[in-house]
Amino acid sequence: MIEVQNTLVHEDLISESFVCNLNKCKGICCVEGDSGAPLEHAEKAILADIYPKIKHLLAPRGIAAIEEYGTSVLDMDGDLTTPCVDGNKECAYVTFENGITKCAIEKAYEQGLVDWPKPISCHLYPIRITQYPEFEVLNYDRWSICSDACSFGRELKVPVYQFLKGPLIRKYGLEWYTQLEQSVANQETTTL
Repeated sequence: MIEVQNTLVHEDLISESFVCNLNKCKGICCVEGDSGAPLEHAEKAILADIYPKIKHLLAPRGIAAIEEYGTSVLDMDGDLTTPCVDGNKECAYVTFENGITKCAIEKAYEQGLVDWPKPISCHLYPIRITQYPEFEVLNYDRWSICSDACSFGRELKVPVYQFLKGPLIRKYGLEWYTQLEQSVANQETTTL
């Protein structure tokens, strides 16, 4: 683990490679799983606020799920998540373009309709954060449906933390990311 401010970063984020390859996976991570995308508590209010601004971009079944369950829900483990179509299918905020999933929230952000890109857990994937009272742990979530992203990352020689530079800066700030880069550089120097 690498300590950066109040976080512990698992070394897999440095040693493993990852670059999303939507042409191969079609964004299946927005469709598969046991529940919706994990949400931070503050994101519940954001979703409720932006829903009227993005509703026109959603698929009818996504609108139906949100109208039935709400803009956020508690999953079977009691964790706050995005709602899913039919309770456990694709995320209610998913749209499809040319057979590839696209987040309606991200689409609205790109169009300047909202100033929030999407839930941070989606933006950071395959990083998953475990929160403790005094610190957070950043882990690499291995999922077989992302095998194309792993091989593409190896081909391009892009470690997970570099692929997710923008989302990590969004979550923790530029100073935090710079400290992570320095820690990684120090580790590489030490091992040479």
